[in-house]
Amino acid sequence: MAEVSMQEKYQRAASVICKQGMVPFPVNDTTISILKHVVGDNEDELDFIYAFREKASQTMEQMKGSIEFPEEKIEQLAASLAKKGLIFNQPNSAGVMIYRLLPLMTVGLMEYKFMGELKWDEEEKQLAELFQKLMDDVRDQIQENYDNLVPMLKQAPPVDRTVPTRTTEDGNAVRVIPLDRDVEVPEEFVLPSQSVDEIIDKFDEIAVGHCFCRQRRQVMGEPCATNAPVINCFTFGKSARHTVTQGFARMVSKQEARMIMQEAEEAGLVHKAFHPGSNVSRPETSICNCCKDCCDTLRLWRDGAFPLINSTYFLSVIDQDDCTGCGICVERCPTDAIRLNDEGKAEREESSCFGCGICARFCPEEAISLKEGLRKVTILPPRLRQTA
Repeated sequence: MAEVSMQEKYQRAASVICKQGMVPFPVNDTTISILKHVVGDNEDELDFIYAFREKASQTMEQMKGSIEFPEEKIEQLAASLAKKGLIFNQPNSAGVMIYRLLPLMTVGLMEYKFMGELKWDEEEKQLAELFQKLMDDVRDQIQENYDNLVPMLKQAPPVDRTVPTRTTEDGNAVRVIPLDRDVEVPEEFVLPSQSVDEIIDKFDEIAVGHCFCRQRRQVMGEPCATNAPVINCFTFGKSARHTVTQGFARMVSKQEARMIMQEAEEAGLVHKAFHPGSNVSRPETSICNCCKDCCDTLRLWRDGAFPLINSTYFLSVIDQDDCTGCGICVERCPTDAIRLNDEGKAEREESSCFGCGICARFCPEEAISLKEGLRKVTILPPRLRQTA
């Protein structure tokens, strides 16, 4: 058998990683450079990654069939790559260890590399800039093929789910307009938790790390314009055990978790929950607390790279009689779904509202309520270029 060169090993390992997750990425100089930064010249780790080419999640027995390494070496390589943010190695519900290759991002390598304590050195800056280059590359591809991609973008599943803030700035409960009970709901539908308190109550293992979006932007010399708090990226259950084991996060009590969530709400951050396979009927794996300035999901949408696709159970409703036209909701809305009309009153565009409740929290007149009702919100990226 002909010997495989290092460049070929980088190429084929990158081809496997780029296929993982909800968004496939191109194998190009950028993705290979990211891999070189993370793995270095460790040939065994590159071969280990390539062993996932047929199946992204494998047991030990399956791994031994995918690569001719002994069990001890498989465990060693999995542990090393887990520390680097490329492998998720946790037992399943039956207690069987599963090794899963993670994607470049959402949720994978990029998030884990910038979730823990950073060194703030040149290497981290270079990696942050490579991920930015990757996102810029994707944006250019989306824009060049915009019309052809729109049908596919509209059919994509939600990336995350909005969990609304439930209190105003003065500590009053945000008014909720109940769902019309005549509306038919599928029998198999299980309503996911609609407050961060409910989610916290469900888990005994809760971990918190740094916001990877704000940390990555700060590494590139772009500190958060909103000066939002940074330590508020949560993982739960098996994901919490993983992030703590790898040094990406630390375990916290339910009480401390609530305090951090409260701080996030006071800063106007959006609670966004993630579920396995985007299935909202399954328990949450994590919660991000997102600011309008740094959140990669919001930035990728605004920059024309990806649509904003979200699952939500609420829609903001503005009482025109109580609205004074102060414009706070316009400024605060993370999706720019609110504007002032010709009468100087706030108006909300339903298709762009993902029900976060930030407008209701900061409305000084308490003129905004949240209306119940399951929705999938899809906001296409802006078109930045016109074809000739």
